[in-house]
Amino acid sequence: MLARLGLPLSLLLLAALASLVIAMGVGSAQISPAQIWQVLMGDSVQGQGDALARTMVIELRLPRALSAFAVGGLLAVAGALMQVLLRNPLADPYVLGLSGGASIGALAAMLGGLGGLAISGSAFGGALLSTFLVFGLAHGSGGWTPSRLLLTGVVVAAGWGAVITLMLALSPAERLPGMLYWLMGDLSYARTPWPPLLLLLATCVVLIPLGRSLNVLARGPQQAAALGVAVRPLEWCIYIAASLLTAAAVTTAGSIGFVGLVVPHMLRLLLGNDQRLILPACALAGGTLLVLADTLARTMIAPEQLPVGVITALLGVPTFLFLLYRSR
Repeated sequence: MLARLGLPLSLLLLAALASLVIAMGVGSAQISPAQIWQVLMGDSVQGQGDALARTMVIELRLPRALSAFAVGGLLAVAGALMQVLLRNPLADPYVLGLSGGASIGALAAMLGGLGGLAISGSAFGGALLSTFLVFGLAHGSGGWTPSRLLLTGVVVAAGWGAVITLMLALSPAERLPGMLYWLMGDLSYARTPWPPLLLLLATCVVLIPLGRSLNVLARGPQQAAALGVAVRPLEWCIYIAASLLTAAAVTTAGSIGFVGLVVPHMLRLLLGNDQRLILPACALAGGTLLVLADTLARTMIAPEQLPVGVITALLGVPTFLFLLYRSR
């Protein structure tokens, strides 16, 4: 069992490390892997070029790359959890309106002149409100069904989009460009990667022991209850975890789509549906994907930078269509 889990996770870990090295080395000034190693090991600076390399790696590229990795991992794990809950591969935080609610909360905090933890708390509150709203509206006399929940999420997400448009229309002109760029997904100002990284690590540590219960829940709540799984507490755990992960991702980098949709779906085709493997694999693969996408976004038309959300959409749409075609 350990060998079956260890090999794919080891390969994904190597891919993640390689993506971080690429992100630190590629840019307006190229930095060799040897220089990166020297900087990370804290070797003494020999000249002006080495001092510049140290500044670029430690202060600019490494924090941004780690932030991208954390955001990609958070979105992929949140998407995997929502797909287990709904037993639908099309579910993800953006389709269900969680990211829209988080964006509303974060934008409201920004317009109120708040920052730091206030923006994070507002984003989490918005995501949680969106979760309660979706599941409350989808709940009928016979409970909610995955299809009803998915349709309700799409409608709520469209409603949040309209509210975001209204907020942008009423925003001061000097704040509008930054808010628009943030909504398209922007890692330019992500300089504190440790909170989302620690949240990603803590979530995986907590959820991996629940892998067996999640595997049973993926087959349906009635089967899970018959096998002794506490279905309702587990579902609430998924709601809150997905909301928290989405809020942290939106607070760090704005609205970035398709990561939570494509990565879990692709990994299930390759690795099966064991959540003990899928959840950590999503954390590694989602982080790797967003690190590479952000590297491409800041180098494609350098010195100008593209929003990373544009790159994930350009990569995600054809990839998802290919996966749908392959899984017919």
